[in-house]
Amino acid sequence: MNTIAFFTTLNVIVLLWAGTLNNPFKALFALVRELITVPRFLILFTAMAGILILNKYELQFEQEHFNYLKDFTPMIFQWEGFIVKHVQEFFHSTWLTPILAFFYLLVFQALIIGSIGVYLIQHNKTLVYATCYAILINYAMAIPFFLLFPVNEIWSYQPAGVTFYMLEVFPNFESVYRPLSGLNNCFPSLHTSLSVTMAILAFRSGNKRWAIITGISAALIIFSIFYLGIHWVSDMIAGVCLGILASTLGIYLGRLTHEKATSSTNRKVTGKNV
Repeated sequence: MNTIAFFTTLNVIVLLWAGTLNNPFKALFALVRELITVPRFLILFTAMAGILILNKYELQFEQEHFNYLKDFTPMIFQWEGFIVKHVQEFFHSTWLTPILAFFYLLVFQALIIGSIGVYLIQHNKTLVYATCYAILINYAMAIPFFLLFPVNEIWSYQPAGVTFYMLEVFPNFESVYRPLSGLNNCFPSLHTSLSVTMAILAFRSGNKRWAIITGISAALIIFSIFYLGIHWVSDMIAGVCLGILASTLGIYLGRLTHEKATSSTNRKVTGKNV
């Protein structure tokens, strides 16, 4: 896990530079400044961190209190059949597997962190707030499905005939990564929803360079969930819908928060001048 964290950090630094052509460490200073000077952002950032922690402990809560629920995996298989298996058989290649595993494991996380950093560097506070709200909404809406609508990853459902190619690149995936994500926390695909969210926000930001980076990354990450044998098509469709919803609400709430924060600051300045 330390190796993943190290390379994720490197990816974040590279993405921040590529997305802004600025010193990537400016993002850290900007983040600290916002947390100290803008109470609304501190509350929002804390809430976002809280939902991520909640997601971490959701698996334990599910195992203790929701292990009696029906498994909906057979129903999904009846709908989809062997679509993902055919995708794997058509595209599988020894050179492609490590590239897509890299995007699934490392670029995905770096894309989320990097998005906040890019907007901090560019002083685009509306998008900073929008990104935090959108992450919150993604997890808040996905967790109930994880608890109440359990669907196993496609590779683990033997009738689907799908191979888990992640193990070719990361043999210890199940022991290292699995504690962070339950085997039946499949619907909707958060890899899809968050990638789509970051891409939509980037396109709305006006930063063409960042929009291209997030757009290409999102496409590769979505493809990787099928190629590596992790998600069903239904997971992806639900993830796209969630990503569109979360980004739309995130932008609305981000603008609202920025307007209120600006208005509050202006009142304080006016009061001092008077």
